[in-house]
Amino acid sequence: MTLQQFMAFALVGIVVAMLIWNRLRFDVVAVLALLTGVFLGLVPAKEAFSGFADDIVIIIASALIVSAGIARSGVIDALVRPVAAKLSTPTRQIAFLCGSVAFMSALMKNIGALAIFLPITMQLARRHRTGAHRVLMPMAFASLMGGLMTLVGTSPNIIVSRVRTEIVGKPFSMFDYLPVGLGITVVGLLFLMVGWRLLPQDRSGARSAEETFAVENYASEMRLPAGSSFVGRTVGDVEALAEGEAQVIGLIRERFRRYVPDRHWTLLADDVLVLEGDAPALQRLVQGASLEPLGVLEGVEGELLAVEAVVTPDSPLAGHSDRNLDLRGRFGVSLLAVSRTGERIARRLHHVMFREGDLMLLQVPAERYPDALADAGLIPLAERRLQIGQRRPVWVPVGILVITMLVLGFHLAPLAVTFLAAAAAMVVTGVLSVEDAYHAVEWPIIILLAALIPVSGTLESTGATQVISTLLADAARGLPAVACVTLIMAAAMAVTPFLNNAATVLVMAPIGAGVAQQLGLSPDPFLMAVAVGAGSDFLTPIGHQCNTLVMGPGGYRFGDYPRLGVPLSLIILTLGTWLIVTFWPLNG
Repeated sequence: MTLQQFMAFALVGIVVAMLIWNRLRFDVVAVLALLTGVFLGLVPAKEAFSGFADDIVIIIASALIVSAGIARSGVIDALVRPVAAKLSTPTRQIAFLCGSVAFMSALMKNIGALAIFLPITMQLARRHRTGAHRVLMPMAFASLMGGLMTLVGTSPNIIVSRVRTEIVGKPFSMFDYLPVGLGITVVGLLFLMVGWRLLPQDRSGARSAEETFAVENYASEMRLPAGSSFVGRTVGDVEALAEGEAQVIGLIRERFRRYVPDRHWTLLADDVLVLEGDAPALQRLVQGASLEPLGVLEGVEGELLAVEAVVTPDSPLAGHSDRNLDLRGRFGVSLLAVSRTGERIARRLHHVMFREGDLMLLQVPAERYPDALADAGLIPLAERRLQIGQRRPVWVPVGILVITMLVLGFHLAPLAVTFLAAAAAMVVTGVLSVEDAYHAVEWPIIILLAALIPVSGTLESTGATQVISTLLADAARGLPAVACVTLIMAAAMAVTPFLNNAATVLVMAPIGAGVAQQLGLSPDPFLMAVAVGAGSDFLTPIGHQCNTLVMGPGGYRFGDYPRLGVPLSLIILTLGTWLIVTFWPLNG
């Protein structure tokens, strides 16, 4: 072993130890590792920032933006609503979500399938307060296992198929992987439904502003238009959309008649519903029942923002109402809702006399914010990126998602280009603002990946991978044939967190084929073992983009992955070996 190879092994080992130690933030550790690699001469200075141009970085950032666009569209509510009540525990959520992700991962790239279900998972966890961290890692692992079932599910399968062509003159077909991959997926899902309890219970991603600044008693007035599907339905049907987080406290008909309805009242066109609840719940009602907030700004060019602000002691609003102040004419803002601590707002919104400390939900032209709030003597709260009063068709983000799935499914464009185009489409069509798109990206994760890609590349550039391959070949000579299959699979699992899975296949597939040749056995089971091992990265958040994608939203640490990943890897090693030698005989 040369000095360069020794330093490469040492650097990677120290990085792993530092990440598990968790005394420094993972992105800081990654940057320090990159600088160390450059200082030691392992990473050429001109290639130090090559990781930022890697496809994986683009895929992760773009997938997060696409996921945010789908979450904002309201389509998630429509998809989750029929089953949400039943998915009240982590076990049920894992059974449904992991099963769905695994199935879709067999038909398209697993990162694409995971990105689609990420906002659904976050929504269910928020509604049932079950903790997204209990489900996100199992879902990422399920996407990896699902990708093992077909040729197109994951990159290692495609590369192994190409290597088989070079060795035996015939590639693996689309469903040659199914017997092994399906068995692993089914047993793996059963384990995850129980094994999620191995994860730490105190993990959580960054709390959203919706959770941190929840305001439970906003009073708002919204009109039920004639075109709404809820005309002729009941008050209870509308309240069900908010799942207990908002309620109808009044009903106004014939312009001035006010009623206190019960859940069984039938709704008529142009009814004005007086609603009470938190802003995100009101937002769901606007989207789900096509309600129209009263007083929204019309004919205003440019983007409209829904912002929350507090009335200050010196505000010209104090002691006045919207009716006698004319907020729209004087300040260029529209009142959507009001909240007052310890008191229910009983009057019509435009008659409410504002007080110091009142919380207001306002619609403001983007070009006038924050000047309009300053003129009105209002202090804005932390932005929650609300969309109340903004009418954007649901079919736009859904159409973008469908097109993305079709492009990925039929391999019409590279994965990174497809996701970047989808992310750009979310912004260009107005589903997300530019600020929202940047906010959706987990930048510490991007830094982690971009910095560690050149560091992990030192194993290959210094020839350290050849040292590993030589040791494996020597060890395999003295083992039984079945144990050799297990060894090749285990080695691929161990190497793939530090190489990308494609590089792992390129290194390990010739080794596996060489071992088979030395033992006079068929290369197929050994190639299949390489594919399973390279596609089964459950030990770190950096080896596969699916694991990286859930790290930020789940609030995971580096050391959390082995807690669930080690037992799952042992299951796959044992079961996978048996399935491989059963369906791909060693002497075949």
